[in-house]
Amino acid sequence: MIRRVLSTIFMFVSLSGIAPRLLAKEVPFTLDDRDRLIRMETTLREFKDAVDKRFEQVDKRFEQVDKRFEQMMTFMWMLVAIFVGVTGATIGFAIWDRRSMLKPFEVKTKEIEEKIREMKEGMLTNLVYSLREMAKEDARIQDALRKFNLL
Repeated sequence: MIRRVLSTIFMFVSLSGIAPRLLAKEVPFTLDDRDRLIRMETTLREFKDAVDKRFEQVDKRFEQVDKRFEQMMTFMWMLVAIFVGVTGATIGFAIWDRRSMLKPFEVKTKEIEEKIREMKEGMLTNLVYSLREMAKEDARIQDALRKFNLL
């Protein structure tokens, strides 16, 4: 058992001395690595330019869509204005037509009412005259007409 522990400790110590040397190995930077980096930078620049160009295209498309949306909203407002105008004109025409249609009836009704009033006044006048004639012969009628100041 001690042997095993000692061999384990020995292996641990020997490996711990080798391990830093294995990890500290210097990696040389070669010309191929430099060329590879240059190509990668060029590719990244091209990719960035392509992405920028694509974003510009997308921005232009958004501007076109915004312009089209604005045109559609303007058209909708025009439609609303036309609808309101037609509705207002229709209501105005209906009111005007109703008034112009009723006006002859109002004039005719006033004429008829005036004729009836004249007729009633004439009839009342004739009634008062006839009662005055009767009052000349009848005292009761004469008293009644005096009471109401008709004699």
